[in-house]
Amino acid sequence: TVLMVAEKPSIAQSLADALATRGKATSRKGISLSVHEYEGEFYGQKAWFKVTSCAGHVYNIDFPPEFNIWDRVDPLSLYGAKTVKTESNPKLRMPKHFQEEAKGCSYLVLWLDCDREGENICFEVMENVVPNLKKLPGVQQVWRAKFSSLAPVDLKKAMLTLGSPNEDEARSVDARQEIDLKLGCSFTRFQTKYFQGKYGDLDTNLISYGPCQTPTLWFCVKRHDEITSFQPESFYTIDVEISKGGRDLHLEWQRGQVFDLTVATTFKEIVAMGTPVAKVLEITTKEDRTPRPQALNTVAMLKMASSRLGIGPQQAMHMAERLYLGGWMT
Repeated sequence: TVLMVAEKPSIAQSLADALATRGKATSRKGISLSVHEYEGEFYGQKAWFKVTSCAGHVYNIDFPPEFNIWDRVDPLSLYGAKTVKTESNPKLRMPKHFQEEAKGCSYLVLWLDCDREGENICFEVMENVVPNLKKLPGVQQVWRAKFSSLAPVDLKKAMLTLGSPNEDEARSVDARQEIDLKLGCSFTRFQTKYFQGKYGDLDTNLISYGPCQTPTLWFCVKRHDEITSFQPESFYTIDVEISKGGRDLHLEWQRGQVFDLTVATTFKEIVAMGTPVAKVLEITTKEDRTPRPQALNTVAMLKMASSRLGIGPQQAMHMAERLYLGGWMT
């Protein structure tokens, strides 16, 4: 029996639909999430497949309870404090779900997203599944699927080219989570206590700090200040058109624009004086090719959605996810 784990229930459903080539997969309810089952082949042998999913991270990290009493803990001491893992969603009981589904299975295939977060979730799943697998000495029992599209042809190709999970990438996420927790909590506690002591009428009980969000907020505030303090100023340019052979040609002033009306008026009169003559100094021709559009990363996609289509980030991400889950884009 092969247990396959995806990052979301919808992806697990797509996997079962694409890989169940001997009839339609059956579905049942596990402890917390759906499980799709079908018969197939795994490395040349008949196998029974169980496809399920998590719902994002299985675990979060936090401080032990003794560090959560603000009045007794110096924010600086949080940097040396140990962290503990807690279930990210206790109601779903994901660890128990994986432990139960792993019983009787010989192999685990991980279909988590192919980024560092997905690699980290792989090891969270393995923590609950591997101890409950049948022991097969000398045989690789844990496999990692690499894919960037949910199109059936891509999923089948990924199934034929399985690799191994990357522990280094997973640990980098552990480090980032710990840094975020310790920075966020220490600065939040420090500045909340500082401002509450400095301003007695502060209308909030918490002034949070985020290692990413707070610097980003600075950019937003800086841009807002630039917009509100901007003073519009009139400028002048000279627009000239000539007609030759029944065709109109717009000329651009090499100087571009000036802010002095007297200077602009002087140049305008020079151009308009007498019988203006335009002399062609050089003719150049060139061939220009427009390349095919490059694939977008998330930031570039959100910028283009905003500037070209007027779609906000939240709506753009929602639409992109629907296209991805539908197999329309990588």
